[in-house]
Amino acid sequence: MPDHPASIHVLGGRQFGGADQFYVRLIRGLREAGQGVTAINRAGSPVAQALAHDDVPQVHFPFANSYDAWTAWRLRALLAQREPCIVQTYMGRATRLTRLPRHSPSVHIARLGGYYKIDGYYRHAHAWVGNTRGLCDYLVHSGLPAERVFHIGNFVPDPVVASAPQLDALRAEWRLPQGAWVLFTLGRLIDIKGFDDLLRAVALLPREIDGRPWVLLIAGNGPLEAELKSLTAQLKLESQVRWLGWQDPPDACYGLADVFVCPSRKETLGNVILEAWNHGLPVVSTRTPGAIELIDEGRTGLLAPIESPEALAARLQEMLAATPVQRAGLGEAGRQYLQANFSQPAIVGAYLSLYDQLLATRR
Repeated sequence: MPDHPASIHVLGGRQFGGADQFYVRLIRGLREAGQGVTAINRAGSPVAQALAHDDVPQVHFPFANSYDAWTAWRLRALLAQREPCIVQTYMGRATRLTRLPRHSPSVHIARLGGYYKIDGYYRHAHAWVGNTRGLCDYLVHSGLPAERVFHIGNFVPDPVVASAPQLDALRAEWRLPQGAWVLFTLGRLIDIKGFDDLLRAVALLPREIDGRPWVLLIAGNGPLEAELKSLTAQLKLESQVRWLGWQDPPDACYGLADVFVCPSRKETLGNVILEAWNHGLPVVSTRTPGAIELIDEGRTGLLAPIESPEALAARLQEMLAATPVQRAGLGEAGRQYLQANFSQPAIVGAYLSLYDQLLATRR
């Protein structure tokens, strides 16, 4: 029997971005902690495929769009039948379509990972979770009651450490020069991730820094892939940039890297920063709201203005010009901050405490 009240978790997306991956991680974490969990999502989606390997019950609905009346009706009927203690929804589509039956004993929690439109999507929930303090402030400023807005961050999976032979094989496959600096970034190849800014930034770097060449690894896919590869050619960076495609998991890339770079133009939190710290990597990031909240400048990472290739290049050069002890210190400080604030036990425990608190209030 589960040790905690049962919960249903609803996600309507078809991608496998940061919010989707956290949905999978949290469901697994709650399950490990003894909670009865059911996942509701889109059939054939990446999250459905990921959870298929776990002992997690799933129900699949179309989630065709934010106005999918068929999914909304079926979802409402399922909630009326099961009457879970907690219904937790993720992002706008799932939250908009989730409407509890009249007189339902369930508590509806909407979990947000971005500065989304509130009206028409989120206001009908009983409580709201933001994964940054800035996002929680935004929710309160949008008119949601402060006493029902809660800050709970994300956690990232434990790192998988690649063996030395595995890393050597990847160095050969990806043609990494002996002794080269390895810069690493990853994410969906979309505008807000700022990969074009990063390409323009590394084009400003000298060919060698401290007597060592450098290589940039970019892991990910998306609609801007052809455009970004064309820009790489225009900047004459083909010999220094490696396009790795989607890497799942990306742990070996972190294992090869000397520095992680987050060039985003918009990032509410920045799971990739947490992942880099999980591997003890020093981080250079743009000053997105999430990065500003996470990074203690000069202690756990370096920050550069958004959409400024010149400034980003300067911070990268500064990071590579630092001593090995200084770089290791930045990565270790980030790792310690992660373990203190974003561990799986801490985040899962915070959600379970919130469930108990809201259920007590509901009763």
